[in-house]
Amino acid sequence: MFTPEQARATAEAFDLKDLPREFYADPFPFYRALREHAPVKRFADGSVFLTRFADCEFVYKQPKLFSSDKKREFKPKYGDSLLYEHHTTSLVFNDPPLHTRVRRLILGAMSPKAIAQLQPALVALVDRLLDDMAQKPRADLVEDFAAAIPLEVIGNLLDVPKGERAALRGWSLAILGALEPVLHADVAERGNRALREFLDYLEGLIAARRLHPGDPQRDVLTNLILGEAGRETGADAGAERLSPNELLHNCIFLLNAGHETTTNLIANGLVALAQHPEQRQRLIAQPDLIKPAIEEILRFDSSNQLGNRSTTQAVEVGGVALPKETSITLCIGAANRDPAQFSEPERFDIGRTPNRHLAFGSGIHQCVGMGLARLEGETAISRFLARFPRYALAGESVRGGRARFRGFLSVPCRING
Repeated sequence: MFTPEQARATAEAFDLKDLPREFYADPFPFYRALREHAPVKRFADGSVFLTRFADCEFVYKQPKLFSSDKKREFKPKYGDSLLYEHHTTSLVFNDPPLHTRVRRLILGAMSPKAIAQLQPALVALVDRLLDDMAQKPRADLVEDFAAAIPLEVIGNLLDVPKGERAALRGWSLAILGALEPVLHADVAERGNRALREFLDYLEGLIAARRLHPGDPQRDVLTNLILGEAGRETGADAGAERLSPNELLHNCIFLLNAGHETTTNLIANGLVALAQHPEQRQRLIAQPDLIKPAIEEILRFDSSNQLGNRSTTQAVEVGGVALPKETSITLCIGAANRDPAQFSEPERFDIGRTPNRHLAFGSGIHQCVGMGLARLEGETAISRFLARFPRYALAGESVRGGRARFRGFLSVPCRING
């Protein structure tokens, strides 16, 4: 916690491209200082950083005023590289009509009914991981549990053969690591290498799926291929057409987005419950609270901390005039602890209601996989608590060391306290 003088100085000096080490351990005092003293923080390059809930929500809900297209912004950062090609082709960093085409196809295979059908296999996976953990005196909440769940679920949705999934997490971490505000040469090299290997693998997987299609009602990859081939998928076939390059990069996006954020949701949630034992006991005593508990975990320690937009015309945000083509960073982590939106925002309360957070964004870009992420979080955490109610953190946890995605690389624990 900063003193008032420290908070003012922190807000004035804050630079997203030069973050102090303590920010990565606990960014929330920095966010609080910015909300109070510089809620529309302008950087030397003309970009701005938003920390108030109302301002972030306004930007999310006005796609005609604020673009998600990153071609102009990413060209100087990535140059003519696979990282540039990927991040300017995937769903999240694009506007309609590409965004509309890809989102419609993905939603076709991720309906509430389709997601509900995944639960039996998800329960079996979680229980199998818990059985394995029970054989160990000490375990790791990330490596032994949280990271394994979304990797298997997304692998099943795309029907990636089980024996070919080992490389997926490493590729994902390398590619997403290149989205940090500052891109170092070694990080760029790892990201581009991971993309090359990932693309080579997917080309073979897609070729095989064209010969032997799966069920488009449950197989996202088949759904995307059918759309890319121009076949009927419940809408105008022409409007659903994806180029081969769009298909490849959006498969990578699905694996990356589904893996990283849900891993963080599960691990961040188990850590928060361990650090707030009264809330853990409350959830154990009232397991029906799991749904609001997941929403509170998403709010309190959001897996995805930062979003990005750029202005399409001159516009005012938070009382500040922004010219056309201003780059904007929306701080989800700060917005989700804004006292103007949430009562006692620094308190972790698994029964909090209402809880209209921005962990999944808002508007037309609201996370396409949020229903699946919620199901994974609810199943994983509820069954973990039922099996190991006395688990305790043991040793030093290792944070991921990133500003955009907040999570852990390692969380050692004793599963029986």
